[in-house]
Amino acid sequence: MVTTGAETGRGLHVLDVTVRFDGVTSLDDITLALPSGTCGLIGPNGAGKTTFFNVVSGFVTPLAGRVLVDGEDVSSMPTHRRARWGVRRTFQTEQAIASLSVFDNVRTVYEHGGGHRRGSRDAVMAALEIAQLDGLAGRPVGSLGAGQRRFVEIARAVVGSPRLILLDEPAAGLPDEETARLATVIVSIPERVSATVVLIDHDMSLVQTCCSVTAVLDFGRLIATGPTADVLRQPAVRAAYLGDAA
Repeated sequence: MVTTGAETGRGLHVLDVTVRFDGVTSLDDITLALPSGTCGLIGPNGAGKTTFFNVVSGFVTPLAGRVLVDGEDVSSMPTHRRARWGVRRTFQTEQAIASLSVFDNVRTVYEHGGGHRRGSRDAVMAALEIAQLDGLAGRPVGSLGAGQRRFVEIARAVVGSPRLILLDEPAAGLPDEETARLATVIVSIPERVSATVVLIDHDMSLVQTCCSVTAVLDFGRLIATGPTADVLRQPAVRAAYLGDAA
């Protein structure tokens, strides 16, 4: 197979991906290149954003197409192998175990991801520092507030050596001050762990703060991609996502 520059570069490259459920096309021949750093993926409810994440992380097998991360084709990897290889994600519902401490929740992800037990403490504490949770390592997750638990999900995603981190609406329901704190954490991730970050969120201020590049889905189709500020000014994006028909 001949590889192109897009396929061999760093970041996430999705090539000709189509997904159908019961005759409904959830993703329609999507080809998208998201560079290293932090990128946004936006669109109205039902646009196909979470389906896109499910394809990239291996929970959904597309009818056609390929997924490449840092130039490596991960399309044939099952979900657990992608996670061990370095594809991490958060979900809209919390995955942390309430009865375990913050430290043990993050350590569980590290060890299941193939991390060596000898280095687990250092790796976990580094992840907690990134997520601004190092002072809460011993607390049971169930004793934390909703905002703090959201940061535990971030720590679980960044621990070890991830290559791609998919964040699915991490700011949903957070007050403004917690969202601002979340933005500082997200912006720091690519430099701290050398991973590409893709952010889904409906908070446009968060997307604009964090994301240099943003892609927009609508009814399963890619309608725009490029520098975030430019994308958000496009009439098609405003009509589809922002409710502005002008």
